[in-house]
Amino acid sequence: MKTTTRRDFLGSAAGTGLGVLVLPDGRAAGSYDKLNLALIATMGRARDHHDVAAAENVVALCDVNENNMAVAAKRFPDAKQYTDWRKLLDTEKKLDAVICCTADHTHAFVANWALRRGLHVYCEKPLANSVEEARTVRAIYLKNRARLATQVGTQRHANENFNRVAEMVRDGAIGVPKEACAWGDRQIRGTDYLPGVDSPPAYLHFDLWLGPSPYHPYNPGYFGGCLAWNKFWDFGSGQVGDMGSHTMDLAWNAMEPDLPTTAEGEGGKFNPAIAPVELHTSWSFPANSWRPAFRLHWYQGGMMPTAPDPKVDLKKVDHGALFVGTKGFIVSGFDKNDLYPLPGGDLTHYTPRPKGKQLPAMGSFQGEWIKACKGDRKTTCNFDYAGRLIETMLLGLVAYRVGKKLTYDGKTGKTNDPEADKLLRRDYRPGWKLDG
Repeated sequence: MKTTTRRDFLGSAAGTGLGVLVLPDGRAAGSYDKLNLALIATMGRARDHHDVAAAENVVALCDVNENNMAVAAKRFPDAKQYTDWRKLLDTEKKLDAVICCTADHTHAFVANWALRRGLHVYCEKPLANSVEEARTVRAIYLKNRARLATQVGTQRHANENFNRVAEMVRDGAIGVPKEACAWGDRQIRGTDYLPGVDSPPAYLHFDLWLGPSPYHPYNPGYFGGCLAWNKFWDFGSGQVGDMGSHTMDLAWNAMEPDLPTTAEGEGGKFNPAIAPVELHTSWSFPANSWRPAFRLHWYQGGMMPTAPDPKVDLKKVDHGALFVGTKGFIVSGFDKNDLYPLPGGDLTHYTPRPKGKQLPAMGSFQGEWIKACKGDRKTTCNFDYAGRLIETMLLGLVAYRVGKKLTYDGKTGKTNDPEADKLLRRDYRPGWKLDG
């Protein structure tokens, strides 16, 4: 006899069109007192989630590093412990939600598996490590967005400056917007994958850490934080997925693009092991309801856009965004912005919004997701918004790798180039399935 679980019931109720879902334990779907949470990866960036998780009911911990899990278990002593997140998701039948802080190359896997099991998901950035992964996770989210809450961990989005920049662009501070750029100057270099060094320590399940990626021998140099491993193609996308996810968010939020129609890329010489340090990628986007078509650019590793006024030094902002319109331009970091007229012009055309009409503050970034899980499902950096952003950024890396201007069909997820299309996806090790 099959036991009906929350996941089974949500799926069947959705299919029958019931107006109010009532779970087997008597709760209405979404009416949680406390969420039953799983923390998938427990230390490093995950520690920033411990306080918000502690206000809920943490029922499971998962980490490939048993020493890390032991530290987290002191905070959450009643949680069951797993080293394989697949086993956790297939075993814990009373889960409501997961927080994923694994390495980049498993983000899409954890997110997709969890969504397919009817769970709310908070996933650290980047959401995906290939265009196909981004599209897969976004598609399953869109099918379930009315009942599942998602958030990608670009937590700087909660800074009020994001709202102020968006208001300025949309209210005509720079005139008609024509171009936007984002950049970061972090430079993490390398030459090749690391050589094997002895065997992994007993507390580290290295094969599970590798997960779906091709096999590489153990080397402790892969550990010690994301900057140790995310520069390798098999484990990340370099600065595109790291600070690129945060910084491009400034431009993405203000310009409200969908998916691009073209992609181009240039930069340092291609290395089959290491993502590029020097990189400039760019895309064309169609018009939307409030602005015309525009160009979007990403620069990293010392490559930079040029300010319309040579007196403005963009390099004073190490991670920032530039918005150029017909009457002026904005230079913004995460916390502050500056508005300039074009040379020879002025800003008399623009009046800032009064405080009473400004976009409201987002408040707690993690708290918004917790509230959405328990209520209206609405989050700011959901898997639709963030999925389109990282799909665009990763498409730029494909254009860089093939060295061609690509046209892109956002409906089919295909380019005009067979060589490029092969790079839109990744091959996975046996036993690892994205749609598990």
